[in-house]
Amino acid sequence: MSQPPYPESGQPGPQPGQRPDRPGPDPQQPGPPQGPGAGRAQDPNADRDDRTLAILSHLSPLIALVLSAGWLSFVGPLAMWLIFRDRSPLVRNAAATAFNFNITVWIAVIIGWVCLVTIVLIPLAILLWVAAGLLQLIFSIIGAVRASRGEIYRYPMQVPLLR
Repeated sequence: MSQPPYPESGQPGPQPGQRPDRPGPDPQQPGPPQGPGAGRAQDPNADRDDRTLAILSHLSPLIALVLSAGWLSFVGPLAMWLIFRDRSPLVRNAAATAFNFNITVWIAVIIGWVCLVTIVLIPLAILLWVAAGLLQLIFSIIGAVRASRGEIYRYPMQVPLLR
C-alpha cells in the first residue's frame, strides 16, 4: 500500500529520507556523516572560524613586524601551522604559505645586510629591503582578502619548507 506524496489528501506523506512507494529509509539518501570530524560540515561557524584563522595566518607577519621591529615575522604563521594544521586545508595552506613566504623575505633581508657590509652594494641592500617590505605588505593583504573569501592563496615567491 503506497502513501500519497502530498499530505493534503488527509493521509500522511512520506517521512524525510523515505521513498513514497516503500516504507522505510531510502537507500540512496545519504546518512549522517561518520568518522573523525564528522559534524564539522554541519557547523555553520566552522567555515567562518577557518576563514578567520586563515586571515590571521596571512596577517600575523604584519602584526609581528610592528610588534618586534620585523624580527619575528615568521613566528605567527609557524604557530598557526603547528596548532591548526589539521583543522582544514584552507588554514593549513594559509599558514604554510605565509611561513614559506616570510622565510623568503628573511633571506632577501639577510642578503641586503650582506650587501650593506660590502659598502659598494649599499644601493642594492636598500633596494632589497624596500622590495621585501613592500612585497610582504602587498602579498599578505592579498592573501588575507582571498582567505576571507575562502580561497586558497599561493604566494608568488616562496621557499617551500612547510606544506
